[in-house]
Amino acid sequence: MGIDWQKIWREKGMEAWLMLPLAALYASGWILYELMYRLGIKKPVKPHSRIVCIGNLIVGGTGKTPVTIHVCKVLMDLGREVVVSVNGYGSPRSNNAHSAPSGELDAREWGDEAAMIRGKLPDVPLIVGRDRVVAAQICRDLHPEAVLVLDDGHQHLPLEKDVTILLDPEDIENRWPMPSGPYREPRSTGAMRADTVIPGEFRIGMATMLVKALDGSTPEVDPGVNVLCALARPERFVDTLEAHGYMIGEMKLLQDHDALDSRKLFDGLDMTKPVVVTEKDWVKLKHRDDLEYWNIMVASYDVEIEPAGLFREWLKSRLDDV
Repeated sequence: MGIDWQKIWREKGMEAWLMLPLAALYASGWILYELMYRLGIKKPVKPHSRIVCIGNLIVGGTGKTPVTIHVCKVLMDLGREVVVSVNGYGSPRSNNAHSAPSGELDAREWGDEAAMIRGKLPDVPLIVGRDRVVAAQICRDLHPEAVLVLDDGHQHLPLEKDVTILLDPEDIENRWPMPSGPYREPRSTGAMRADTVIPGEFRIGMATMLVKALDGSTPEVDPGVNVLCALARPERFVDTLEAHGYMIGEMKLLQDHDALDSRKLFDGLDMTKPVVVTEKDWVKLKHRDDLEYWNIMVASYDVEIEPAGLFREWLKSRLDDV
């Protein structure tokens, strides 16, 4: 089993303190790398115009994908054609960049985030892979008039963006850089490259959660449920369920992007109670052959950037200037 970095960062104990010299070295290296772009020694490329980046500063867990979906809906409401770029973390398609086919995507091939986005935005083209420059080239060639929305990519300095929306939640207690903390880069350098930092002028409204059975019905809130998820910050999912009236019994909390393919996955959970999972986890679970023994319910939630009208006008004006 690998190192549980999220646990180390969350607890901020002796292990994190001992790695502070490495964190200082990492932060210094990043500052030098970023400075090369700032001074023009290295130059970003811009193969496509109208690129919007939904970024963050930490490793996972800030809700980039729900915000990406919301921003896509705002852009489509403004009459814009939209294409989404995701990195396909942990999937065979994560190398380079690839235009995904239409229709339902298999998370085992394209990644959980790509499969989830396709389910929420079935008509929006997807480009999957870590190379965001190649993704922008694909967008230019296949959808030259579209707005390319990056789910993540703030630290991908070789690609020039037109608008960057940076998520930096206030509830992150450990602000140290990796490996002592979850920050991919110092907060100061990341904020300087953003057009807006949330929370700030804008904020993320409270998530609207809907829990459904696999047949699409919406059951009455069952006070006792199991929770199964593979998220960077599962406590946020648990807190949201509790806020909606669910009483959490047994929990199986796995590392972010876990494949959820273990034959012992459901061990320790109460078979008499429903198992609530996220949409991101369901796109991986749905391929298992043992689900008939379990009462699975899928929790979906949507977010909105507020004030909604002000954000809409801000985004429109930024893109009108491109």
